[in-house]
Amino acid sequence: MTIDTGDTAWVLASAALVLLMTPGLALFYGGMVRAKSALNMMMMSFGAMATIGVTWVLWGYSESFGNSWHGLVGNPFQHFGLGNLLSGDAAIFGYQAAANGVPAHGGIPALAFVAFQAVFAIITVALISGAIADRAKYSTWLIFTVIWATVVYFPVANWVFAFDGYAAEKGGWIANQLKTIDFAGGTAVHINAGAAALVLALILGKRVGFAKDPMRPHNLTMVMLGAALLWFGWFGFNAGSALGANNTAAVTWVNTMAATAAACIGWLATERIRNGHATSLGAASGIVAGLVAITPACSAVTPLGAVAIGIIAGVLCALAIGLKYRLGYDDSLDVVGVHLVGGIAGTLAIGFFASKSAPAGVDGLFYGGGFDQLWRQAVGAGAVLVYSFVCTGLIGLALHKTLGFRIEREAEMSGIDIGEHAETSYDLGSLGGGGLVHAGAAMFGSTHTDGSNHKDSAAQPSMPDHQGASS
Repeated sequence: MTIDTGDTAWVLASAALVLLMTPGLALFYGGMVRAKSALNMMMMSFGAMATIGVTWVLWGYSESFGNSWHGLVGNPFQHFGLGNLLSGDAAIFGYQAAANGVPAHGGIPALAFVAFQAVFAIITVALISGAIADRAKYSTWLIFTVIWATVVYFPVANWVFAFDGYAAEKGGWIANQLKTIDFAGGTAVHINAGAAALVLALILGKRVGFAKDPMRPHNLTMVMLGAALLWFGWFGFNAGSALGANNTAAVTWVNTMAATAAACIGWLATERIRNGHATSLGAASGIVAGLVAITPACSAVTPLGAVAIGIIAGVLCALAIGLKYRLGYDDSLDVVGVHLVGGIAGTLAIGFFASKSAPAGVDGLFYGGGFDQLWRQAVGAGAVLVYSFVCTGLIGLALHKTLGFRIEREAEMSGIDIGEHAETSYDLGSLGGGGLVHAGAAMFGSTHTDGSNHKDSAAQPSMPDHQGASS
């Protein structure tokens, strides 16, 4: 076998794009919290990059893509440390050897595939953090990332992404037996993270002042920049999942663009009708909702189907973010409303909008395919949701009862940045005299220890009824 240098370059570039999404997520989340929590929020994403980066090399890749035990979990010791993927010895472990002795995954080096999948694991874990903004112990969060990835993400990645024939290894049950279509992670990434986010929000409880005090995003410019980086990186996320510079990559690229743009319009229209304003926060949130929904479907639908999915996701997610007030759970940055709802919508939409003219080659209900693909999509989505919900509950409760998962009330009220990191996002005092400090406080809306905003809320423009959607 010959390594295709063009495909290899595309996969490695895509991996870099997806890695950039996690700092983009940090900006997106960081701008949506209050100023006193911004550093901690960003550190939760960077912490996931660190812990999962190491875990993936040690056993994560092997647990996700090693020979699957009954289609449920890969062998964590098969590629432990990845040393056997550096030379031609990998043929012993089920990999093909290229002409130069390099272990190959199709037409790319095995380690290029390792790199691409590593950044998926990182951002999936980081996504969860938005639901518990302002109140989670950082040390417990870091421990949670390792345990959750090991118990939840790595097995689910095996179910969804490990196809039979990938590196000649036995793959997972959702991909191979159920034949659910999930091209880039609607189930393994978004439903998985969204379900986990809901559970942790329930375990940690509501923020001090939830639904009473203003908890507006402190920096919408940062939010918009984060959304832009996420959209940019998501082309690597979706089109890179083709694992080659080919027609499938081109189709998924166009579908990703179309669905995201349509979702932005759908969200803004919903806001305009409901609240009378189309906001920058709504635009950023709609972009993310569209990206989430098209992720599983980008190889299965036509561009017109992608537009339809985007509009549906934009409207549904814009409406779903209000559920936390009606149901009484505090999902700080609406990970549930965007990722869980958007992931379910996109996964199920394949059963309706899939077309054989797209690379996946399957017809959905609207194209004469009947309900066959729809039930497969529903079972796959439901299985990941239930597994993630139950396992995250057990992990979260165990950590909460032993190490403690929530910071003290006083630390939360004064600001988690100071309590957990001994730092502040904006060191306004270093600018000079008190006049500048007061000017900065007026600009950012300084926060009292009771969580209320120092600005006169009546003088502020109206905002959506949520602190912000997540990516």
